[in-house]
Amino acid sequence: MSEAASRLAPAERLRVAVHAVDPRRRTALGKIIAEAGHVVVGVNDAAEVVLVDGDTPPGERRPVVTLGGADDDLPGVLSGNADASQIDAAIRAVAAGLVVRLPGTREGGFGAMRETLGHALLTPRELDVLAALAEGLTNKAIARRLDISLHTVKFHVESLFRKLGARTRTEAVAKASERRRDETITL
Repeated sequence: MSEAASRLAPAERLRVAVHAVDPRRRTALGKIIAEAGHVVVGVNDAAEVVLVDGDTPPGERRPVVTLGGADDDLPGVLSGNADASQIDAAIRAVAAGLVVRLPGTREGGFGAMRETLGHALLTPRELDVLAALAEGLTNKAIARRLDISLHTVKFHVESLFRKLGARTRTEAVAKASERRRDETITL
């Protein structure tokens, strides 16, 4: 077992499918997986995580860690030259439901969200805050009504602005109203 794997807390053996076009690369990645204490399975077998060298095959529905792939929407994105300890850590994290990015693989901070994803990501609490915004309540009044801190209200308002592509409270309410109208089905 590698030094990196032995340093980790109780090692859980995960089933990992390795997808690589180059057979030598597939063998090398399989060796890294096995040395980390995991079980290498075939690409069509049941696996908790798929380790992909490059771009993910179409239709892959299992959690993926990609090495040098172009798809930043995957749960695990590492550089093509990630070392064994980084690969092992990413596999464990993705299997636990986390998202993994190495520094430099993606821009940091909050960026604009794609328009198609915004409407689906409003949380129930954000909807409560949005309703209070529509009533014209101040942040302090929203905090009292929802029994949350003023800081939490500010966080939700900023999140709504980002998700709705708005700059003001009025614009956020208007855009949410417009989306609701667009999504309403008339019979």
